[in-house]
Amino acid sequence: MKNSIWKLFVVIAVILVCAFLAFNEIGNDKIRTGIDIRGGVSAIFEPDIDKGSLTGEEIGKGLASAKTILEKRLDSKGIFDRSINIDSINQRITVEIPWAAGETDFNPQKTINELGRTALLTFQEVDVDKVDEYGNFLPTGRIVLQGTQVKDANPARHPDTGEWIVVLELDPSGTESFAEATGRLKGERIAIFMDDQFISAPLVRDRIDGGSAIITGQADAVEAGNLAATIRSGALPFRLIATKVDSISPQLGTGAMDVAVTAGITGFILVCLFMLVYYRLSGLIANIALFGLVVLQLLVISWTGISITLPGIGGIILAIGMGVDANVIIFERIKEELRAGKTLRASVDQGFDRAFSAVLDSNVTTLIAVAVLYMLGSGPIKGFALTLGLGVIISFITAVTASKIMLQSVAGVEFAKNKWLYGVK
Repeated sequence: MKNSIWKLFVVIAVILVCAFLAFNEIGNDKIRTGIDIRGGVSAIFEPDIDKGSLTGEEIGKGLASAKTILEKRLDSKGIFDRSINIDSINQRITVEIPWAAGETDFNPQKTINELGRTALLTFQEVDVDKVDEYGNFLPTGRIVLQGTQVKDANPARHPDTGEWIVVLELDPSGTESFAEATGRLKGERIAIFMDDQFISAPLVRDRIDGGSAIITGQADAVEAGNLAATIRSGALPFRLIATKVDSISPQLGTGAMDVAVTAGITGFILVCLFMLVYYRLSGLIANIALFGLVVLQLLVISWTGISITLPGIGGIILAIGMGVDANVIIFERIKEELRAGKTLRASVDQGFDRAFSAVLDSNVTTLIAVAVLYMLGSGPIKGFALTLGLGVIISFITAVTASKIMLQSVAGVEFAKNKWLYGVK
C-alpha cells in the first residue's frame, strides 16, 4: 500500500500547486481578455511621407507590408482578438486591440506601444547547432543582407519547375553583399529573420551576382505572397505614425463573461456529479484529473499571454467535454475487464491499453479541425481554436497519465478492490 498510494498524493499535490498558481494569476488580473469582454484601443496609422513623393501603388504596397508586420507582432504576443484593416481610399491602417493584461489606468498609447517599432528584416548565416526546441534556426548576428537592401519582393512561378517562389530585387549594395555571401556559403543555408523571429532558411545553390535572387520551397501562392510581403516590410518606404488613438467600449461586456464562466462552472459541477454517481471511485479520480485540466489550461493561457474572448471560453469548456469523453471510454473498458473476472490492477492496465487508440483517434481528429480553424480563421476564431487545441492536448495528457497513475495507485489498496466502486455490480 505504501509503495503505491504515494503516487496518488503526488499527483494531487501537483494539481493543487497548479491550482494555487492559476488562481493567483486570475486574482492578479494577469489573464488578458478580448475586446468583446473588456474593451480596448482603436488607432489609425498613416504613412509619414510628403504628399506626392510616392505613387498610390507604392503606398498601397507599403501599407500591405505594414499590415503583415502588425499581424505577426500581435500573433507572437497571442493577441488574436484584433482587427487590422487597410483603408485604401484614405491610405491608412486602422487597428483595434484589447487592453493589456493587468492594465488599470487604461492608457491607450501604452497599449498601442505593444505594436512596437517597424520590424528589422535580416538575412543571417546559420549555425546548425544553434536551433530552438522546434528545430528553427536562432539568430547568429552574422548578417548577410538587411531588409533595407531589398528593393522589392514578389511571388512568382518558377519558369522551369512551376513551383511557387519569391523573387527578390536588391539595390547595388545588397547585390554586392549577397554575391559575396552566396559565393562563400554555397551549399549552406541563409536564414531570414524578422527581428529575432525565424521566417525561412533557403539553401544557397550557386553564387548570385545579378542583383536578384529567388527563394524556393513555398507550398502555394498564399505562402509565397505572405513571405514576399514579410520581406518587403523590412524595407518600407515610409514609417507609420498613430494619428488618432481612442478607447473603445467592450462589445458585450464583463456581464457576458460572467454568464459564460458561470455556465462553465455549472456544467463542470454537473459533469463531476455524473462521473461520481455513475463511476464512483474511478469517477472521483476522473474529477480530480478534470480539475487539473482546467487549472493547467488557465496557467498556460496566462503564461503565454493569449487573449481570452467569449469563443475562447467556449473552447475551454469544450476541451473539458473532450476530457470527460476520454475518461468515459477508459472506464468502460475497465468495467469490461472487471466483468470478465480479471483483477483490479490487470483491469486498469488492460482498460487503458485497449482504450488508448480510441482516445488518441478522437483527439487527433479534433486537433485536425483545430488546425484548419487556426490556419483559415482570424481574430476570435483563432482564439477559439488555440484554447480548444491546448485543452485537447492537456486533456489527453491528464486522461492517459494522471488518471492512470491515480487508478494504479488505489488498485493496490485493499478497500479499493471492491468492483462496486468502479460501477460494476
